[in-house]
Amino acid sequence: MPTALIVGASRGIGAELAGQYVADGWAVHATVRDPAAGPPGATAHLLDVRDHDQLEALVVALEPVDLVIHNAGVYRGVPPGEMLEVNTEAPLRLMGALLEAGRVRAGGVAAFMGSGMGSRRGRAGLLGPYGESKAQLNDGVRARAAGWLAGHGVVAVVLNPGWVRTDMGGPGAPLAVEDSVAGMRRVLAGIGPADAGRFLTWDGREQPW
Repeated sequence: MPTALIVGASRGIGAELAGQYVADGWAVHATVRDPAAGPPGATAHLLDVRDHDQLEALVVALEPVDLVIHNAGVYRGVPPGEMLEVNTEAPLRLMGALLEAGRVRAGGVAAFMGSGMGSRRGRAGLLGPYGESKAQLNDGVRARAAGWLAGHGVVAVVLNPGWVRTDMGGPGAPLAVEDSVAGMRRVLAGIGPADAGRFLTWDGREQPW
């Protein structure tokens, strides 16, 4: 049975990812900040991505997985430094802990949730704190994909889920969360070593960095 870890699965895109993978027969581990918010059918793990003790407990409890999707992030309401810690530093720190402990199987895939707002497209200083945090995550994944991550047998990509009707995206967003997640799952199902370091949209197009 294939196994996935969904980081940030209490609601929205993360909860839908967990639900769709469970429905498709995967064993799913889902991290949440509220123990009562675990997605049905998934094994819930308490994790605030800033909490090193909780991260260590997750790594100890986790079985080896085939797929890691790091979806946890913040959009507003926190200082820029905290946004950078959650959106940029924590995903790479978590992946390092998983790899060091052998919790991602060789041939596995790691997907980091990006955003079109983090696409610099030659711009500088115009992204705002959220966009800049995502742009720096992009830089971090791209810099590590062909070396550190590939050296562990893991293919790493960044995904743009689109503008989705969630608490973050708002009710006016054009894309249903079910459609975004189904699209990203199709993209991830086709990922191979040649895709390491790519930035892909939910429907499989190349997203400009």
